[in-house]
Amino acid sequence: MTGWIGISLGDVTGVGPEVTLKAIASEAGRDDTRYLVVGNENVLRQLTTRLSLNLPLSSFSGYSASGRFFVTDPLNGTLPPTNLAGSPDVARASVAWLRDGGQRCLRGELDALVTAPVNKESIIRAGQEHFVGQTEFLSELAGTDQTAMMLLGHDEKNRWLRVALATVHIAIKSVPEKLTREKILLAIELAAQSCRDLGLPRARIAVAGLNPHAGEGGEFGDEEITTIAPAVQVAKQNGFDVMGPLSGDTVFHYALCGDYDAVVAMYHDQGLAPLKAVAFDTGVNWTLGLPFIRTSPDHGTAYDIAGKGVANPSSMISAISLAKQLAKNKK
Repeated sequence: MTGWIGISLGDVTGVGPEVTLKAIASEAGRDDTRYLVVGNENVLRQLTTRLSLNLPLSSFSGYSASGRFFVTDPLNGTLPPTNLAGSPDVARASVAWLRDGGQRCLRGELDALVTAPVNKESIIRAGQEHFVGQTEFLSELAGTDQTAMMLLGHDEKNRWLRVALATVHIAIKSVPEKLTREKILLAIELAAQSCRDLGLPRARIAVAGLNPHAGEGGEFGDEEITTIAPAVQVAKQNGFDVMGPLSGDTVFHYALCGDYDAVVAMYHDQGLAPLKAVAFDTGVNWTLGLPFIRTSPDHGTAYDIAGKGVANPSSMISAISLAKQLAKNKK
């Protein structure tokens, strides 16, 4: 495909720059995709040399320029040359690059945005008090709250697990209160649409229960009766191929075996724990419901190994590959 994939560089004191460059180098020979990295050019050039990568990076001058690998920085390279992990300057830069990448997608300049990891805590400390995560930031930038997070990956037998989350970054004790029929129904609808966007032959969705054994008919809680089952029933009436609520301790196994194409999980760790058990190195985060394609690797900044040249780029490779696949299908 000929198109533009944008990558926001994230926290430069983490592994984001390293996995970004390694992933682009790995993907470079697969097609003629053009890449625009939104981040600090000096950091990238020095790291390219240190990693001995044959990537001819060019300063971005416009989408008609010749070449395939470009760097642009809305901060004009003002990031200090040395920074401690998670410093305020680094945190603010990661948000500026994320915003620039999202705005380019909203203007139709990029076919997709892949976001390298940021550190939420350092961003909040740097002054962005209401920063919850990149998913929420991009949703607000796009002016929508009709989004959901999907994590997807496959095991060594190429069996896929796709998990959409009804709630995301909230405390466990808040889940029953925050979980609503509307959120569950939205996650079902977006999960089904994701199957169509992927070009799958069907979109069979399983919905997990919140309580052990999906509540045992109300013995372990009534959320399945009062909230989850009614949402599933509405989805069925709207024509979706959906089942649930199903026990959370078995539903992911059946999805991995191919009985379901995606699972709607009720809270963050209910969905991410099985996904990471199946695809720890290659899992991808995909924001459903945005007006543009956004994916990201399913890991954090990994400060403990940053700068050592040992970071595994597999998840970033998967994120770029999925972004290209979705962009191609969309076209």
